[in-house]
Amino acid sequence: MQTESLISLGIYFLVMLGIGLYAYRTSTSDVSEYMLGGRRLGPGVTALSAGASDMSGWMLMGLPGAIYVSGVSQLWIAVGLVIGAWLNYVIVAPRLRSYTHVANDSITIPDFFANRFDDKTRVLRVFSSLVIIVFFTLYTSASLVAGGKLFDTSFGFDYTTGLWVTAGVVCAYTLFGGFLAVSLTDFVQGIIMLLALVIVPVVALDHLGGFSAVSETVSGMNPDYLRFFQDANITDGSANQLSWIAIISLLAWGLGYFGQPHIIVRFMAIRSVDDVPTARRIGISWMIITIIGAMLTGFVGIAYVADTKMTLADPETIFIVFSQFLFHPYIGGFLLAAILAAIMSTISSQLLVTSSSLTEDFYKAFLRRDASDRELVTVGRISVLLVTLAAIALAWDPNNTILGLVANAWAGFGAAFGPVIIFSLFWRRMNRHGALAGMLVGAATVLVCTYVPINGVIINDVVYSIIPGFILCSLAIMVVSKLTALPATHLTDTFSEMEQTFERSDA
Repeated sequence: MQTESLISLGIYFLVMLGIGLYAYRTSTSDVSEYMLGGRRLGPGVTALSAGASDMSGWMLMGLPGAIYVSGVSQLWIAVGLVIGAWLNYVIVAPRLRSYTHVANDSITIPDFFANRFDDKTRVLRVFSSLVIIVFFTLYTSASLVAGGKLFDTSFGFDYTTGLWVTAGVVCAYTLFGGFLAVSLTDFVQGIIMLLALVIVPVVALDHLGGFSAVSETVSGMNPDYLRFFQDANITDGSANQLSWIAIISLLAWGLGYFGQPHIIVRFMAIRSVDDVPTARRIGISWMIITIIGAMLTGFVGIAYVADTKMTLADPETIFIVFSQFLFHPYIGGFLLAAILAAIMSTISSQLLVTSSSLTEDFYKAFLRRDASDRELVTVGRISVLLVTLAAIALAWDPNNTILGLVANAWAGFGAAFGPVIIFSLFWRRMNRHGALAGMLVGAATVLVCTYVPINGVIINDVVYSIIPGFILCSLAIMVVSKLTALPATHLTDTFSEMEQTFERSDA
C-alpha cells in the first residue's frame, strides 16, 4: 500500500507546487499582490481558503477523535464554530473589507490598527505584530509536528524526514506564489477535505450495515455516547453530566473567529463587499458538511473498532484507520493527502501572515519606509523562509513542551484581537488607548486563566479562557476609550467615509 499511497501523495505535492508556480507568474509584481492577492479573490476561493486554513488537522483528526472518545456531546464545539464563522462573515467581513481599503489601503492587521487609530507611537503596531509573530511561529511548528507524525505513522518515514518534506513543499509555494498561491492551494485543499469527509463516513457506514446498525452497536456499548448532554469515556465506559458552564465553554470556541488573523485577512482580500454574501453561503455550507462528516467518522469509528476488535491506541487516528483498511491504496493515499492538505493549508496561511507582519510592520515601518515593492516582496520571501526554519527548529522534538502553548493560541488571538476588530469597525468613539488596553487585557487574561492557579484552581479547567478574556477586553476598550481623549477629527471623518462606502455597497 505504501507505494500506491506515496504516488497519490506525490501527485498532490506536484499540484500544490504547480499552483505556486502559476501564482508566482501572475500575482507577485508588488507587495499588495504578494501579501493580499491584489484584493481580487472571488467568493469561492475566499470561502474555501478561509475554511481550509481555519480547520487544519483538527477537522480530520481532532474532531473525529473527540467524538470517538466522548460521543455526540462534542457537537457543542461544532455548533459554536459554525455560529462564530457565520457571525464573522456577517459582522466583520463586509466592514473590514471596506475599512481596510479606506484606511490607507491597509494590508495587514497591525497596519489596519495603526491606520485606523493614527498611532504615531507605533505601540499598537509593534504589540499586535509581536503577538502574531510569536503565536503563529509556535502555531506553525505544531502543524509541522502533525505533518511529521503523519509520515511517521502512515509511511514509516523518519519523523524528521516528514518534517522537512511537509515544511519544504509548503515553504516553496508560499515563498514564490505569495497570497494567491496560498489562497488557491487552500481552495484545492478545501475541496479535497470535503470529498474525503463525505467518502469516508459513507463507505464506513455502508461497511457496517448503515446508520441504524452503527447506532445500535454504539448504544449497546454505552448509551451515553448518544446523549448531547453527557460526556462519555470510551476507555472505561464512565460518563459525566455536562454542566451549563461546560456547554457554554464549548460553544465559546466560536468567539475566536473574530480575532484570527489568518482567517480575517481573507475578508480584506475579497474582490468586493458585494461578494461577501456569496462567500458566506459557500463557506458555511462547506463547514457544515465537513463537520458532519468529521463527526460521523468518529461516531462510526466507535462501532468499527468494536466490530473488528482492533486496538486503537490513539483515537485521533481513526480517519487514518479507515483510509488504510476500507479503501484501495490509491484512494487511501488520496485520503491521507486530505489530512496533509488540512495541515498544509493552515501552515501556509500562518507563514504568510507572519511574513507580512515582519515585512510591513517591522522592516518597512522601522527600517526602510521608502522601500520599493520589489524589495518588500523579496523581504517577504526571505521572511517566509526564516519563519519556516524557526518553526522546524521548534518542531524538531515532537514532545517539546513549548508546543503546549499553541493549544491556547486560538483563545489568545480571539481575546486579544476579536473585540478590538469589532469595536474598531462599529464604534467611532474608540481610540488607540482603548485598543491597546483591550489587547493587553485580553491577552493577559487568557494567560492568567490558563497558567496561573487561583486558590489552587486553573480557571481554564473550569471555563474556557476566551470567555473572560473576550469580556474583559471589551470592557477595557469601552472604559479606557471613554476616559481618554476623543479621536482626532480626521479619524472620525475616515470612519464616516467607511460607513458611506459600506452603505453604498450594501444598498
